[in-house]
Amino acid sequence: MNLEFFIAKRIIKSKDYKSSVSAPIIKIAIAAIAIGLVMMLVAIATGVGLQHKIREKIAAFNGHIRIYNYDNNESEVSVYPVSLDQDFYPEFQNVDGVTHIQAVATKAGIIRLEDTFEGIIAKGVGKDYDWTYFGEYLVKGRLPDYTGKLNNEVLISRYLADRLHLDTDDTFYTFFLKDDESTVPNQRIFKITGIYDSGFQEFDAKFVLTDIRHIQRMNGWSADEVGNFEVFISDFDAIEEKGNEIYGKTLSTLDSETILEEYPSIFDWLGLFDFNIAIIIGILIIVGGFNMITALLVLILERTRMIGILKALGSNDWMIRKIFLYNAAYLIAIGLFWGNLLGLGLLLLQKYSGIVALDPETYYVTEVPVYIAPLYLILLNLGTLLLCLAMLLIPSYIITRIVPAKAMRFD
Repeated sequence: MNLEFFIAKRIIKSKDYKSSVSAPIIKIAIAAIAIGLVMMLVAIATGVGLQHKIREKIAAFNGHIRIYNYDNNESEVSVYPVSLDQDFYPEFQNVDGVTHIQAVATKAGIIRLEDTFEGIIAKGVGKDYDWTYFGEYLVKGRLPDYTGKLNNEVLISRYLADRLHLDTDDTFYTFFLKDDESTVPNQRIFKITGIYDSGFQEFDAKFVLTDIRHIQRMNGWSADEVGNFEVFISDFDAIEEKGNEIYGKTLSTLDSETILEEYPSIFDWLGLFDFNIAIIIGILIIVGGFNMITALLVLILERTRMIGILKALGSNDWMIRKIFLYNAAYLIAIGLFWGNLLGLGLLLLQKYSGIVALDPETYYVTEVPVYIAPLYLILLNLGTLLLCLAMLLIPSYIITRIVPAKAMRFD
């Protein structure tokens, strides 16, 4: 039998323990641990959730890594074509972790209506395009079908649809300038089959998805020429490593770029979330730890006579300290239980109801995203318990200063 654990359990179950002077202080300490854990759970789940959501949205429009012709430079539109006849297409077998690769092409244009106009980038996609992300963003209508003959179906954002007063099944004229500006622009009539809303206004304000064959015809390209390739990987944390690996596996005439390199300001901003989360967790654990120190000192003061008796019976200091540390661990566990219950309840409520909204112009999302990972949850609870107990080792040292003869006369 573990004697220290047995004594600690008897103390916890005793009626005097629950009605003692230390009871209010203990409740405050438990509440501090619970509230602290709630705040830490919210900070991690929303911070990491925002990072994941923004990464997904940028990848939806660009892939994780783009492969393109060097001559295109930094242009958002496809200037010089790339042949589909590549070793890495349609499957990138030379690099592990690549989940999908698709060929696309982009061209700048102007949507012209009777009373208004709007500049856009038409993104041409084909049979190999993965519609998973846009299926999630679809708010009205259906996704275009480019598996058959060339058609005029397009997917437009709700932002553009509202500005142009367009709806599903509406048609509109789009003009695309040629290289020779003195010639008549290319003109296409498109029909809206679906409206999407990613919440990422920087992309929603310009991208219209259409059949890649329109772009190829207007640019005078053959059927096996595209603007660039978009590569998707399974592990975003390895994006830099995979980007370098993919660059080394492509022809010398081709360049590759990760979305980290393409949108550095956004990902630098997202990187600040990790630092902020770490600061919040550190502060809250310190606050909870100090509350537990106060509760422990009061418990020791309340049990001074018991400490004296145990010492007189031959117990050493470390054995008695363990009794109080077991007691403190029990109190911390109660705080963690209620903190998890309340914190996860709030997070699940936000995840499935989206009560707390955000400004998409600032945060790129319309509501606070929530990401709950079991590993994060386990590490947070275990880390909080161990760090709080580590903080209690120093104040528990006061037990070694208690003299049995004086302690047994203590009132």
